[in-house]
Amino acid sequence: MTHRILVFYGSYRSDRMGIRLADYVVKGLRARGEDVELIDAKAVGLPMLDRMYKEYPAGSAPEPMAALAGKIRAADAFVFVAGEYNWGMQPGLKNLTDHFLEEWFWRPAAIVSYSAGRLAGARSNFLWHGTLCEMGMVVISSTLSLGPIAETLTANGEPQGHAGQHLDGAFPRFADDLAWWAEAARSQRARKAPPY
Repeated sequence: MTHRILVFYGSYRSDRMGIRLADYVVKGLRARGEDVELIDAKAVGLPMLDRMYKEYPAGSAPEPMAALAGKIRAADAFVFVAGEYNWGMQPGLKNLTDHFLEEWFWRPAAIVSYSAGRLAGARSNFLWHGTLCEMGMVVISSTLSLGPIAETLTANGEPQGHAGQHLDGAFPRFADDLAWWAEAARSQRARKAPPY
């Protein structure tokens, strides 16, 4: 069964490397037959958070925000491609995420982290886990972490070297876990309305 999966990426840097990982995830999920869309925070261009989508009177939210709200509500699952900046989250991805709340509820989320160094975005990964849970998502236990990203993926998002082989080896379990939770959540939402 095909799932609608949104892959979120949030770097605003001019020489951003994480787009390699976002492209890899999108290609990998599409190859498995999933309906996947990359949501690039830089391309969406939401302002720094002033009002959440739900705080706008009906029909008055900026068009890119309203369009994204609809995509989030229609999705079965999410993947957050999370870079690490100074032991923390990328501000662009966090800002985009914070514009919404109820739209995220009752769906699984997966975290894919990266960094320029050997710790592979592990600290950002840890921070995102709690944040996504607080926002009403079920964060799956499978995760992908890679670094240094420049040595793991080529500019075209193709795995290279030992780290690239490890990524290719870990991806099927990651994707299986996400698909299982997407199916479980979709079935449960169809069977019984969420409690709130």
